[in-house]
Amino acid sequence: MSGPALVVGCGYLGLRVARRWVAAGREVFAVTRSAQRAAELAALGLRPILADVTRTASLAGLPAAQTVLYAVGRDPPTPASPYAIYVEGLTAVLDRLAALDPPPSCVLFVSSTGVYGDAACQWVDESSPCLASEGTAAVLIAAEAALQNHRLGPSSTVLRLAGLYGPGRLPKLADLLAGRPLPADPQAVLNLIHVEDAAEALLAAEVRGRRPGVYNIADGHPVLRGDFYRHLAELTGCRPPEFISPTAPTRRHRAGHKRVDNRRMLEELQVRLAYPTYREGLASIVAQLRHPGAEH
Repeated sequence: MSGPALVVGCGYLGLRVARRWVAAGREVFAVTRSAQRAAELAALGLRPILADVTRTASLAGLPAAQTVLYAVGRDPPTPASPYAIYVEGLTAVLDRLAALDPPPSCVLFVSSTGVYGDAACQWVDESSPCLASEGTAAVLIAAEAALQNHRLGPSSTVLRLAGLYGPGRLPKLADLLAGRPLPADPQAVLNLIHVEDAAEALLAAEVRGRRPGVYNIADGHPVLRGDFYRHLAELTGCRPPEFISPTAPTRRHRAGHKRVDNRRMLEELQVRLAYPTYREGLASIVAQLRHPGAEH
């Protein structure tokens, strides 16, 4: 595809996708709520649009686009609820775009593997039931349903992302480097995807994905959280981590205990992972920490 693209949610993941589209010579619009952020996006070759998905009137200026990526995150300062962002906001954007001529022919929606809930450490794939009953994961189930039932639903592909990590996004790294105990469950299973691989998977979904369709975006190599941080400690030269019971619910209880199958992504989207396991991903991140001027 080479027509205009619209990115709603130009953050950690969305910006990487947008920049790849710009590099390919496409016209890329990016929605942001901040004038300062708009200037930053413009400097990167994007066409910023000041709008807020929770304020329907602000969406009147959304342009016609061949492809739409909805990758909105919920920033901690925002007063908006997850439902307002992921269900009502998504619906408002789709309603606006569906009224344009032409409407988008591809809608990419970033969801989460958290929708599967607790699978008792069993493997889940795209045919597994979505059992999450609370929190953002339950809201995302509702968002997926809203997308499926919308006029643009037949043009949509849902990308259920595993835990996103990469440069600048390694939770609890500061605690590990300082030798502080980690408030985490070492027996929780982490399903992961490096942000660069996630961006490539989204690009592949636009070109080769089913519409309508659903894909798990994960590296397919689940790891115990304890093993993940012990390996990170080895790479950074830290002492082996200690774990303490967190005061808040752990990911194991928030998102459920499961192992995410990625075979549909590999076979249908033909994605070749640059970081097929957390080991390659962590090695690259630590190398960048040691040589911050190095490019990916």
